[in-house]
Amino acid sequence: MYENIKEDAYNAFSEIIEIAKLKENSIIVLGCSTSEILGSKIGTNSAIDVAKALYEGMYDLLKSKGIFLAAQCCEHLNRALVIEKELADKLRLEIVNAVPQPKAGGSSATTAYSVMKEPVLVEHIKADAGIDIGGTLIGMHLKETAIPVRLKNNKIGNANVTAARTRAKYIGGERTVYNQDLM
Repeated sequence: MYENIKEDAYNAFSEIIEIAKLKENSIIVLGCSTSEILGSKIGTNSAIDVAKALYEGMYDLLKSKGIFLAAQCCEHLNRALVIEKELADKLRLEIVNAVPQPKAGGSSATTAYSVMKEPVLVEHIKADAGIDIGGTLIGMHLKETAIPVRLKNNKIGNANVTAARTRAKYIGGERTVYNQDLM
């Protein structure tokens, strides 16, 4: 089972990186219910071993491409995000004081906190893309113009995988010419 989770995570993240055209210094937000991956109701069966398999599948991929991960905590930490301090400093984000745990933050955020070089929590970010595993509702952490992405790899374990990319807002009217590279 863990090998399947690892492989499915790698495939889903590879696909969104390509579709969203993520580059170095892009930010991808992850919302993840390990309970849903196991086939349980969200928030009822937090599983560190499942989160570890997930991160084994995708974290090195993100690092190798210079893409920052923002791992969403559960509702008990108000959906705060675990990010690298380097990113918080670069974006001048206010750091909040909490350390996620499996039952207060969730197994995914707890795992992110354990694998990142210098993890911190922030309350808000505007990510370039996102993957939501198990219906955790990540939209609040995406840039304003989010576009749903239908992944071929739309399941991890028993959990549905929903993805999104973002684009620059269109402004102007019918005479406006748009930069195709920002779409």
